[in-house]
Formats: sequence, structure tokens, C-alpha cells
Amino acid sequence: MLTQVDDGPAVVACNTCRHSDESRQDAEGIRGGARLVAALETVKASDDRYAGIAVQQMPCLFACTDFCTIHLRAPGKVGYVLGRFTPDEEAARAILDYAVHYAASDHGRVPFSQWPQGVKGHFITRTPPAGFVAE
Repeated sequence: MLTQVDDGPAVVACNTCRHSDESRQDAEGIRGGARLVAALETVKASDDRYAGIAVQQMPCLFACTDFCTIHLRAPGKVGYVLGRFTPDEEAARAILDYAVHYAASDHGRVPFSQWPQGVKGHFITRTPPAGFVAE
């Protein structure tokens, strides 16, 4: 049931998220989560600033009412679940821009002044790293 992946900073995207409130998939039969994964991979490949951030995917992050959803994580850092994204390159760039700041942070906390506009209002939860709780 589990697949081992690199343990570094990563954006884990739900590849089965709905496309919208009204539909699971778009006119081409592709789910919103799959579109977001493709956008994340395209944007990541377009800029060396994102080289240290892995784009990983898995089915269902169980945040179905907050599609399209991602989990941002890194060893020893607070993780975040974000959702309610439009599955496009603009959202992917905002996610990856935030992920760069997140990866550079000591504990996963990024000052609000560094948040890209495209992630504001998209945070759902934060999760403590194994063996810790957040202050």
C-alpha cells in the first residue's frame, strides 16, 4: 500500500481530486488532480529554483471538499495541506514558490510576507513532524 519516495522537501498532490464542484473530470475526461500534477511538473521543469522540491502524487488525500489538494512536507518540518486550487500553471507556480521558501525555512514556518498571493486562503491544516508538536 505504501511506495517509498525521496524524503526531502516535496509537494504531494492528490491525483484523483475533482475538477470542480460540478464535475469529477473536465471535458477531456481528466480529473482536476491529474491536471494539477501535470501543471506542477511543467512549472517545476521550467525553472531551476524548483530543483530541490520533489513533485509526488498519490490518490486521495481525503480532503475531497477542498479539491485540488496538496500536502507540503519535509523531514523535521511542520507540514501543510492546502486545497481549493484551480488545476493550472498559475496555481502550480504559487505552490512551488511557497515550497521554495518552505524548504529554506528552519522548521517549515514561512513569514506571511513571503507567501505568494496564490496560496493565501488555501491552507487547510498543518501537521507536526513525527516526534514533535508545533508551538
